[in-house]
Amino acid sequence: MVNYFQQMFKSLNANRAPGELAHAFALGMLLAFVPKGNLLWIFLFIFTFFLRINRGTLFLSIILGSIFIPLVDPLFDTTGYAILTHPALTPTFAKWLDTPFVAFTRFNNTIVMGGLAWGIILYIPFYILARIFVRLWRNTLCAYFMRSKAYQFLMKVPFIKLILKISEVNRG
Repeated sequence: MVNYFQQMFKSLNANRAPGELAHAFALGMLLAFVPKGNLLWIFLFIFTFFLRINRGTLFLSIILGSIFIPLVDPLFDTTGYAILTHPALTPTFAKWLDTPFVAFTRFNNTIVMGGLAWGIILYIPFYILARIFVRLWRNTLCAYFMRSKAYQFLMKVPFIKLILKISEVNRG
């Protein structure tokens, strides 16, 4: 987990494409919205390995997003139910259920369908917000953060120093 934070902060400060970080954040939120343990989530997760994105940001956004997702599960449930019971889509979903292995995606679960729908709807806003954050971080916030007393205190904590040293040794 420390390596993910370290990788993300290095990418935030490096001269890397902000799009890589923004796409990683948006994809991580999409994966956080979809409940884990089904074939759909596994396919989406494997798909991310074929993209040029920052893996640290992806994993951190999945982890941090998953913490807050239970708060919006009722919204996902309502949205998923509306999509799955829409009369125009019912024949399509019935055919999908008869297709081998498609049922393993659990698309017919209201929370899975609602989470996927909201993840797709919010992908572009999350991408835009992440791009704005990267620009703000690089132009102004980084300097304030490095000068803050909280950062100075954290860098003096022996346990934090040890973790950073171990992660540097493991990377090199």
